[in-house]
Amino acid sequence: MQKVEVQLGERSYSITIADSFAGIDAGIAASKQVVIISNPTVAALYLPQVQALFPDAAAQHFLLPDGEAFKTLSSFEQVLGFLLEQRMSRDLLLVALGGGVIGDLTGFVAACYQRGVDFLQIPTTLLSQVDSSVGGKTAVNHPLGKNMIGAFKQPVQVLINTTVLASLPPREFAAGMAEVIKYALISDAGFFRWLQQHHAQIQQQDTAILAEMIGHCCRMKADIVSRDETEQGERALLNLGHTFGHAIEAWLGYGEWLHGEAVAAGMVMASELAASRGWLTPAEVVKIRDLLAAFSLPVAAPESMHINDFIPYMKTDKKVKQGTMRFVLPTAFCQTAVVDDVTEAELTEVFGHGYN
Repeated sequence: MQKVEVQLGERSYSITIADSFAGIDAGIAASKQVVIISNPTVAALYLPQVQALFPDAAAQHFLLPDGEAFKTLSSFEQVLGFLLEQRMSRDLLLVALGGGVIGDLTGFVAACYQRGVDFLQIPTTLLSQVDSSVGGKTAVNHPLGKNMIGAFKQPVQVLINTTVLASLPPREFAAGMAEVIKYALISDAGFFRWLQQHHAQIQQQDTAILAEMIGHCCRMKADIVSRDETEQGERALLNLGHTFGHAIEAWLGYGEWLHGEAVAAGMVMASELAASRGWLTPAEVVKIRDLLAAFSLPVAAPESMHINDFIPYMKTDKKVKQGTMRFVLPTAFCQTAVVDDVTEAELTEVFGHGYN
C-alpha cells in the first residue's frame, strides 16, 4: 500500500493506492449518512464491496447513466433531487465510485449541497486514478464548453484500487495513458524514458508496474496542487493538450471521443505548434507521437475538423484571460510553459493545411 499526501493545511488529505479497497481512513468509514454515486456498469462490479466499507451506515446509492454525455446540469439536478428527497443532512458523505465523469459530478454536488458536504473519491478508471480524482476540480459540461460550470472542492480521501483496472475495456485503459504521458511531457524526461522502457509491462497490466506508475503520477499532481490549488500559475501546466482536446470533445459531441483520446491528439498539436516556433525538433515531435501511438491513442485531430472549428472553443477556454487565448506548450522536450501570444493567424499557418 502506498500513501501520498496532498498538503493543503486543514483540507489536507491522503491518496491511498492498494490492490484492494482497503485503506479507508477510520473517521471516514464511521460516517453515518453515506450515498454512493456511480453508474450501472461500475456498480454491478463494485457496489457491494464499497458499501461494506461503511459498517455504521446503510449506504444508499444513486446511479447515473454511463458516459461523458451525462456530465450535465440535468444529472447534477437529479442527484440533488435524490439527496433532498432522502432528507440528507450536512453530515452526509458522498462517495464517487466511477471514472472522471462520476468523480467530477459528485464533487460538484458535494460543493453545492447545503453549501458543502464531504466526499470520497474511489476512481475506477486509469484516467481518474492518475488525474481527475486528485486536486479538487469538479464540474459539469455545457454545449459551449467542457467543465465550464463547477467549483474547487477537495475530497476527504482518494482511495485507489489498482485491481479494478483489469475490468476496463482496452480503449478506456489507453485513454488513461494519455494523462500518464502528459505528466512526463510537462516536466519529467526520466519518466518519459521509464514509460518507453516499460511499455510492454504496462500493456500487460503488470500490477507492480501499474502501482509504481500511478503512484508517480499522484505524487506529481499532489505536489503541484499543494503549491497551486486553484490554478493561479503552475497548475495550469496540467492542461497540456487540453485546449485542443476540449475543443475536439465539444465539437464532436461529448462522448464521441474519450477525454484521454482528445488530450492525446491535443498534446501532439501542442507539440507541433511548439516545433513551429523552434522549441521542439521534428524528431522530438515524432518521439512524442510514437509513445502515444504505442498505447493505441490518436495522434491527430479528426480529419473533418478545420482549425476554424477549434478557435471558438479556445476562446471560451478557462485559461483565457482578458480575452487572450493561453496555451500550455512545450518549451523544450519534457518542459512546458503557459504561452499567451499565440494568434489565430499562427494557428491557421501551422494547422490550416493539416486539419481541413
